[in-house]
Amino acid sequence: MSALYMIIGTLVALGVLVTFHEFGHFWVARRCGVKVLRFSVGFGMPLLRWHDRQGTEFVVAAIPLGGYVKMLDEREGDVPAALAHLSFNRKPVLQRIAIVAAGPIANFLLALVFFWAVAMLGSQQVRPVIGQVQDGSLAAAAGLVAGQEIVSVDGEQTRGWAGVNMALVGRLGESGNLRIGVLDAGSQAPVVHTVKLDRWLKGSDEPDPIHSLGLQPWRPALEPVLAEIDPDGPAKAAGLLAGDRLLALDGAALGDWQQLVDTVRKRPDAAVTLSVQRGAERLELPVTLASRGEGKDAAGYLGAGVKPVQWPADMLREVRYGPLEAVAEGARRTWAMSVLTLDSLKKMLFGELSVKNLSGPITIAKVAGASAQSGLGDFLNFLAYLSISLGVLNLLPIPVLDGGHLLFYLIEWVRGRPVSDRVQGWGVQIGISLVVGVMLLALINDLGRL
Repeated sequence: MSALYMIIGTLVALGVLVTFHEFGHFWVARRCGVKVLRFSVGFGMPLLRWHDRQGTEFVVAAIPLGGYVKMLDEREGDVPAALAHLSFNRKPVLQRIAIVAAGPIANFLLALVFFWAVAMLGSQQVRPVIGQVQDGSLAAAAGLVAGQEIVSVDGEQTRGWAGVNMALVGRLGESGNLRIGVLDAGSQAPVVHTVKLDRWLKGSDEPDPIHSLGLQPWRPALEPVLAEIDPDGPAKAAGLLAGDRLLALDGAALGDWQQLVDTVRKRPDAAVTLSVQRGAERLELPVTLASRGEGKDAAGYLGAGVKPVQWPADMLREVRYGPLEAVAEGARRTWAMSVLTLDSLKKMLFGELSVKNLSGPITIAKVAGASAQSGLGDFLNFLAYLSISLGVLNLLPIPVLDGGHLLFYLIEWVRGRPVSDRVQGWGVQIGISLVVGVMLLALINDLGRL
């Protein structure tokens, strides 16, 4: 079933985002008087095709990894004199800028609509209450303690742990002061604590901002009774079974499941002994833990899980907006995610964020499937994030991308004459090399995660 969700989720995501992006180009081109020859969703062999009254051919092609709008252009072939005024290259430079920019702008508008819908649907979020602060951590040095609720990060309000994590991601690789506003239990007056950052998690392959500060979110106590076993994990190989109660790890008593998780994470590839209660029998089972991640980011893995428990009602909050409030919330989230995406790209370029955080088509497909299976709200959130990524990436000033064309047209607008064909040719060659290189890097990262 998960594979079906992944296939359908990916096709819907790419189909919607690509179609809307190309429709932006198409809609503005038509209004600027440019003749559109073809509107294609996908590449390769056409699966469906039809024509409208203005002669535009619409195509749904076999390879759903993009699309394009082909316009009448004298640079790409002979154009009858009677149709020359409908050519893209004959239009004023500001109209050409508008046509090229319309695709990415359409993606930002689509993200705003998705975020608006999510805000209207509402979501249940866990209050970001601190369950534990690790001794000697950055959070401990800043004076944060268990029981406090995080209400803001750097002045931005946080309603749940997802918001806290998103705000912290924006500070990866940075130095300086991180301001965390908290409410003590029973207090109504927030107190701001300052965390001192020094190239925080710079170059980390798989950063975990919340735990890296030394914070452990509060959660209901989970009894260490196994309910799920990974058939390919260390637990299965050691003979652990569903229903086993874990009593101790290397002689240290286990009070709850989280204690085991925290201990296992710190011991990748380690050989340990688990004390297990199975019915009336107590067993001592040797287990060789696996490892997830690489280098300093490696974490131990047991390959077992427990049943979820009911959260107390006072630890959950329903976040929902009215129609007009949702517009403002959608615009705020679109802007925040656009800035975060651009900032992350800058940090990758300057080595503050590892390029291993770059994801390709395999990861996108997996997340599409997981979010589709999770529910409408999560899937719309995913579509919004992906739409923003598509918009930001297309605006980068790299020839062959929309941003590269915009760069040439802006130079033409300032100079009063176009960039020479020779320079544009060099730019296209460099752009193709950069885009192919990034795509290969993203694919390699995806394969590494598998």
